[in-house]
Amino acid sequence: MSSARKRMGAPLGPRAVNIAETRERILRAATDQFAQHGYTGARVDAICKAADVNARMVYHYFTDKAGLYVAVLEKVLGELRAEELKLDVSATAPLSGLMTMFDFIFGHFARHPELIRLLSSENLMQGEFLKNSSATPQAASPVVEHIDTLLRRGEEDGSIRAGINALHLYIVMVALSYFYKSNAYTLSIIWNEQLLSQSWQDEHYRLARDVLESFLAPLPRA
Repeated sequence: MSSARKRMGAPLGPRAVNIAETRERILRAATDQFAQHGYTGARVDAICKAADVNARMVYHYFTDKAGLYVAVLEKVLGELRAEELKLDVSATAPLSGLMTMFDFIFGHFARHPELIRLLSSENLMQGEFLKNSSATPQAASPVVEHIDTLLRRGEEDGSIRAGINALHLYIVMVALSYFYKSNAYTLSIIWNEQLLSQSWQDEHYRLARDVLESFLAPLPRA
């Protein structure tokens, strides 16, 4: 390949590494800003300062503030999906596999409060920016397919109740992991309980797990 042709393609070597590192710094800084202040409150100049770049570089990589925000949403959701898909439950008993997936989801939201804040903010805007993402639906679909495989296997061997929809079940898993955290500050005040204390979260995890296991159990025969 000629040197002229190489120049026409994607950067190679140290330059490519530098571009990837710069882009990642911008995304990390933007994730923090958007999670703390929402789309409207986040400032590009604050993102630039935190990432140690100038505004021209932000616009070069992401076009505009909206493009950067969509990239942040794709990043945090993509990281969740990538970690979910690392779970190898292909040879696991169906109920055990489903509970492993729930354990991961519960733990991931606990470790990533920025994901909760970003999703809550985007929901307030009725998913306005996520609609512009072509990557998110593609990243999400394999997760539900894996849950469906476990459900069908469980139906066949009698370990899981029949007729459960995989997407409904996934949303139930997320709800049990997400709702109390996304509303923890108001619920803590209303009920005078510290929902973000480790003891309360541990208790809620055990309860949520019991609820899910009881629901998944096969129904008694008439």
